[in-house]
Amino acid sequence: MDTPHFHQGGFEARRLVRAAAAATLATQAAGQPFASLVTPASAPDLSPLLFLSSLSEHTRHLRAEPRCALLFAGAAEGSNPQTAPRVTLTGQAAPVAEAEVAALKARWLARHPYAALYADFADFALWRVQLGGALLVGGFARATRLRLADLLPDPAAMAAIAAAEAGIIAHVNTDHREALAAIAMGLLGQKPGGMATGGGGCGRRRPRFRRDGLPPGLHRAGGRAGRGPGGTGPRRPTLPPRQGRERCRALSGGRRWRSTKGCIAGIMVSLTARAPAP
Repeated sequence: MDTPHFHQGGFEARRLVRAAAAATLATQAAGQPFASLVTPASAPDLSPLLFLSSLSEHTRHLRAEPRCALLFAGAAEGSNPQTAPRVTLTGQAAPVAEAEVAALKARWLARHPYAALYADFADFALWRVQLGGALLVGGFARATRLRLADLLPDPAAMAAIAAAEAGIIAHVNTDHREALAAIAMGLLGQKPGGMATGGGGCGRRRPRFRRDGLPPGLHRAGGRAGRGPGGTGPRRPTLPPRQGRERCRALSGGRRWRSTKGCIAGIMVSLTARAPAP
């Protein structure tokens, strides 16, 4: 993308982080490195969110030494694992402030709805990693050190997406049902009837857009649009589909799109082009 503020490496790193369902967390205790599997989500500002048990060894490590690293890896192009794109983020971890827990926990659960079974256990808490740096490896022998200015999303772009999110989701779920079903079955390997119930009393099931950020994807949310995982929790405000279409059109430069892919791509192109560091 040929814009003065666009950084391809930063875009690739953000895409890897937001798409990852799992990552490797590196901590240390008394100088001894330790690695463990974690299931992250990302806050709007890209900082990784971790839902950690106080009984876990890595949680005890972080309480004593908050400096840590996270490895996010994509899929390899072939049989050589070193062709897989990956990004290592470094930073310092800390429990999320109480005032932010409700919103960020809902965001984390939207990414990992199965965790609703233990989300209220007393020994679990939400942590956030404040980023300090990143190393992107785009494939074999393709390493790039990223500045935070190139890695982090632009605040104006984040605000625009947050303001339009509910309306765009309602618009896509209403006007692009067939495309979502095709994505679920053709790209994500889902079977018919395996996605979240759309409601309406007809007994049919259809996929719904994920609410946890970009890039867009699908998950087994099991709940109605505008609610938390499993259809529980307070109802989130949503715009009518018509207003969602208008928001979608405004964010994508006034263009009309006939497909989900075009609609979302237009929004991202527009935001990326006008944001200092998308």
